[in-house]
Amino acid sequence: MTTSTDIPIEEVTAPVVVALPPSRTHRTVTGAVLVVVGILCAVLLGLGSEAGVPAKFKLVAPTDYFKIPVITVPARGVALGFGVLIVVLGIIQIVRGFSAVAMRWVIAVTAVGFVFSFLCWAATGQSSTIDVLNVLEQTLIAAVPLILGGMGGLLCERSGVVNVAIEGQLLGAAFAGALVASLAKNDAIGIVGAVVAGGLIGALLAVFAIKYLVNQVVLGVVINLLVLGLTGFIYDALMAPQQGTYNNPPPLGAIQIPVLSKIPAIGPLLFNQNIIVYLMYVIVIVIDIGLFRTRWGLRTRAVGEHPQAAETVGVKVRPTRYRNVIMGGFVAGLGGAFFTIGTNVTFTKDMTSGLGFIALAALIFGRWTPLGTVAAALLFAFADSLQVLLSFIGPPSAIPSAFLAMLPYLVTIFAVAGFVGRVRAPAADGVPYTGR
Repeated sequence: MTTSTDIPIEEVTAPVVVALPPSRTHRTVTGAVLVVVGILCAVLLGLGSEAGVPAKFKLVAPTDYFKIPVITVPARGVALGFGVLIVVLGIIQIVRGFSAVAMRWVIAVTAVGFVFSFLCWAATGQSSTIDVLNVLEQTLIAAVPLILGGMGGLLCERSGVVNVAIEGQLLGAAFAGALVASLAKNDAIGIVGAVVAGGLIGALLAVFAIKYLVNQVVLGVVINLLVLGLTGFIYDALMAPQQGTYNNPPPLGAIQIPVLSKIPAIGPLLFNQNIIVYLMYVIVIVIDIGLFRTRWGLRTRAVGEHPQAAETVGVKVRPTRYRNVIMGGFVAGLGGAFFTIGTNVTFTKDMTSGLGFIALAALIFGRWTPLGTVAAALLFAFADSLQVLLSFIGPPSAIPSAFLAMLPYLVTIFAVAGFVGRVRAPAADGVPYTGR
């Protein structure tokens, strides 16, 4: 008789995954970018500030119950301090390099330091106080279509379908939302029309990419051009001559959430918005939980990483991709509705102005994760909101309006090219699949 003590016991050693250190070239490039940013903070923003003039920041709206005093800081000293710190971080990155986790904190410190230094420099101009709450509100408004467009692209690319057509989905949905809302005299029906339009464009992308195996990057560009031309033609032929009938969507009012809207500073910012913003909150949470904590998310990620292996365990790859790409179109369609119905403006030709591509860049910069995409979208939206800020506060040195207009795109290029590094998209992203 064999007892349990007679069974040989072998020691099992779990495999250890060792992350490869960044290459010398990557360390040098990212370190050099940090050094340049630090020098800009110290020289351009620090020494460029008005000597002896403090920077003042207001954090609370006048209607808030709890008052926070105006914060006053030495503008030149703060900018110089952040500049020196960022330069030191850049030199350390060049000499020895930071780990992947530490580099995320370095990027966060660099972004915060540069932004705060910039605001300190701007505050020493003609304006006496910067309304931080107003800046954050402008950033949130600019970020809504970027976040929703990025979430739509995330659903596609996690399933293995490259979505370059986010621009077309946003533009087509903005057009459909304005047209349907104007005809129905109802903003809710207009939102539904925009979502359906985004879904239809997503279905077009899905059919040609999944069934006919068209090159997905080329397909996305073609869809963008198709939507741009179609909406422009209908606008000139129908909307422009009869604005009151076909391009006059009813205003979408704000919904104030009791108790939460009374929270100092963040309450009026986050909880006194329209329904599209609240739906955005829900969509981000649902996608984040669903993608990493549900069976649907596991199957979606399996299809995007290794469709052949997913098929061997019973996952239907092509139907999964169809569903997710169309759902991504619905989400992007909601982002398109924000351009017209959400901001109470009429539709104009090419009103998205390349923001769909910035949403795609936010998706890449966010490493194909929901929360990372949100963070990147907020960064790019803040760069966009600086245009409004600088036009009102009067900085110490005049900045050409053309430079302000291209600022969001410059930030996008530098962020993606300089700090993304060796990110890995889903392995099967953009790879045609001929199975079932």
